[in-house]
Amino acid sequence: DSYELEIQAHDVGGLFDTTNIVVTVTDVNDNAPELTVSSALSEISEDAPSGTVVALLHVQDRDSGANGEVRCTLDRDVPFRLEKSFEDYYRVVTARELDREQVSEYNVTVRAADGGSPPLQSSAVLSLRVLDVNDNAPVFAQERYSARVAENNAAGALVLTVLATDADWGQNARVRYRLSEGRVRGAPLSSYVSVQAETGALYALRSFDYEEVRELGLWVRAEDGGAPALSSNVSVRLLIVDENDNAPQVLYPPPPPPARAGSVSVSGAAWSGVELAPRSSEPGALPAGGLTRWLVLAVAAVSCLFLAFLLLLLALRLRRWRREQLLAASSGALRGVPVSHFVGIDGVRAFLQSYSHDVSLTADSRKSQLRFSGASCCDTLPVPARPPPDEPAPLLGDQDSS
Repeated sequence: DSYELEIQAHDVGGLFDTTNIVVTVTDVNDNAPELTVSSALSEISEDAPSGTVVALLHVQDRDSGANGEVRCTLDRDVPFRLEKSFEDYYRVVTARELDREQVSEYNVTVRAADGGSPPLQSSAVLSLRVLDVNDNAPVFAQERYSARVAENNAAGALVLTVLATDADWGQNARVRYRLSEGRVRGAPLSSYVSVQAETGALYALRSFDYEEVRELGLWVRAEDGGAPALSSNVSVRLLIVDENDNAPQVLYPPPPPPARAGSVSVSGAAWSGVELAPRSSEPGALPAGGLTRWLVLAVAAVSCLFLAFLLLLLALRLRRWRREQLLAASSGALRGVPVSHFVGIDGVRAFLQSYSHDVSLTADSRKSQLRFSGASCCDTLPVPARPPPDEPAPLLGDQDSS
């Protein structure tokens, strides 16, 4: 700005003169920028798209020249940016998507500084709260859960507690638990266990029996209160621990029928060799010791049959030899009788040695052996060559004399 002055000088004689003086006022940076928030949001959803307008600003500086030039800036490391609309108007917009689970509230400071030396500045704070969106499913504290439950437990006993948390806020973070559908031995899973919806506590609804159910596998679902709701599942394994609550059962042989009146029962003989097994054994299965015993008995039976066969064969040979002796005595001649048919004590011993065998029995059926030895050639009688058909066989007396 400048001022023009007209100055006139008069003397005593009435003479005067006039001149113009121009006064230019040089600006001094004595005014800070004025920053006005025209409109602003106080809340914004975390799923708002990038470029959403958060606030409108107007800035001015009463100084002139460089002192009146204003530059606006935002804090660093905030998901917002400043855009100039026109002249002295600015707007604050989102630079990227927001995440309430990381930052739930922002206090954004807008600063306006002029070009003076030193520069003057002013600022305004925009408070912005980020609204939650149900974008996080519940997360369980463990990847899987397991527990050991003793059989004959009380119905309604607490087994274990599952825990899941949700990073969302408010209703979106409210977690409820429920069992996934399933069946155990044809019965619905919900008849065995139940889960408390609010706390995640798992209760047994019945007394478990190890002989019926040894393990329960189930899934627990955690679901939040959002719309639509998000959920996650976790595996739960319940191991039933056996207790000594069953007396042994007789599997083999079956119990004898009840004795009639007047009959005598020998209990000691009736119960000898009985195999006992616990109730948890599979039906129809014999103990390992009983199976070995039957195998040993089978090997012994085969050996006895073989010995009986040998004795029968020996008896037949002796009978044949005896019959030939009687025939020779009655006829008074021994022509045509081979020497091999005269079997004495040495021949019997040779026969037995030729059919000797070894039997080895052990408690382990896989190691039992039955071995037959080869015929012994040193203790058997040689068979003489037969004479030609047209040549008569010499008598025993002739052989001796020759």
